[in-house]
Amino acid sequence: MKSKYVLILFFLACTLSSYSDTPYKKKGISFFKGSWEEALIKAKEENKYVFVDFYATWCAPCKQLKRTSFKDRKVGDYYNKNFINVSIDAESREGIKIARRYGVSSYPTLIITDYNGKKRTKTTGFKKPHILINFGRRIVP
Repeated sequence: MKSKYVLILFFLACTLSSYSDTPYKKKGISFFKGSWEEALIKAKEENKYVFVDFYATWCAPCKQLKRTSFKDRKVGDYYNKNFINVSIDAESREGIKIARRYGVSSYPTLIITDYNGKKRTKTTGFKKPHILINFGRRIVP
């Protein structure tokens, strides 16, 4: 009887240890957690463009974008590979200055810049996942 318990524990331990070796893969877009200037520096170091999501906390389409398209695995795979992704509250202290620089007048506004901060393309409003990927492909095919 003891040998059955030992055998069960052994298989359980092997099964659990195999899960610990599996890397966690996050779904969706991973947004950079630093300042705007730091994002541009990181983009230059990695030779990438910057994808910027300008949002407002009260904006329903912004919330929908975050809940759906930004969490899509294909969108995340594409944007995480090709861009430094930044999400900016356009009504926050730092966000107001940056939004003004890019002429943001509605939310959500999505912009792609080069690592010098020069705007390359812009769109507004909610975008379904395949449309969001096509937006990025305007700059990085």
